[in-house]
Amino acid sequence: MKPAIAVYGNVWPDEALSALEAEFTCYVMGRMAPAEVAAFFERDAAQVRGVLTTGTVGIDAALAARFPALEIVAVHGVGVDAVDLEALHARDIVVTNTPDVLTEDVADLAATLLLAVSRRIPMLDRYVRAGHWLEKRPLRPARSLRGKVAGIYGYGRIGQAVAERLRAFGMAIRYYQRSTGPEPALRSDSLMALAAESDFLVACTPGGAATERSVDAAVLDALGPEGTLVNIARGSVVDEAALVAALRSGRLGAAALDVFEDEPIVPPALWEMDNVVLTPHVGSLTVEARQTMRELCFDNLRAHFAGKPTLTPVAR
Repeated sequence: MKPAIAVYGNVWPDEALSALEAEFTCYVMGRMAPAEVAAFFERDAAQVRGVLTTGTVGIDAALAARFPALEIVAVHGVGVDAVDLEALHARDIVVTNTPDVLTEDVADLAATLLLAVSRRIPMLDRYVRAGHWLEKRPLRPARSLRGKVAGIYGYGRIGQAVAERLRAFGMAIRYYQRSTGPEPALRSDSLMALAAESDFLVACTPGGAATERSVDAAVLDALGPEGTLVNIARGSVVDEAALVAALRSGRLGAAALDVFEDEPIVPPALWEMDNVVLTPHVGSLTVEARQTMRELCFDNLRAHFAGKPTLTPVAR
């Protein structure tokens, strides 16, 4: 009998699900009507041994409790802050994620956002499309990146990949994280110190309780009216209300954001600002990264149900 798995999230193309269904009995929750979901939990949930989910959807303790036979949760993504690791590990449920495979693409987006906001690309695109160039409307010059300081909050795989790209633009690098990290001479004493020392603050830190709203009003004030915030980490890392207030008042110069506190809801105030660049959480949205992430998720499920160690377990 094929192992039964419940599938959450909307990142699974039909061909990938078809391939998965050859090996597993799949219950694709997003394709069920409410009545079907209710019937599933009454009739089939007790047989489910695996959950396939995404880093943003995750799985909490209450949902996991509805799967009494659950053995493994395979997460499509690096971040697991939406996964109740404590509750799952207490039940000896294996949790896997997909590290490394999206590092380069997410770092590319971070550099793209930084370039786009510093050179005001979206605003310039609108300027041309609206005919303002023909009208010879004056333009305010942008600032060069060369010689500026990029402060990287979270200097793991992605943070270091971002640093590699920004050095190519002549930027100096500093970073902050709780551990010393690989280049101690570049580490600031605190997040506040990092913001004060930086022209651009790039958030690459993991989400979760330890970093929730750590980029607050005080950190934004330390970054200052000429400073720019780039967030490719998690929306929870930034106090969004404080960010809006700082941008409105001119206490912060600009922001480029791929993630938000209550996705897909984005504060309307951010839509209206020419000094803000917005993207819809697409750091890993390349054909190559998504295919590799899916295959790693599937391979973790295959390994587990074949009685082998999983490839990328999340540490307890």
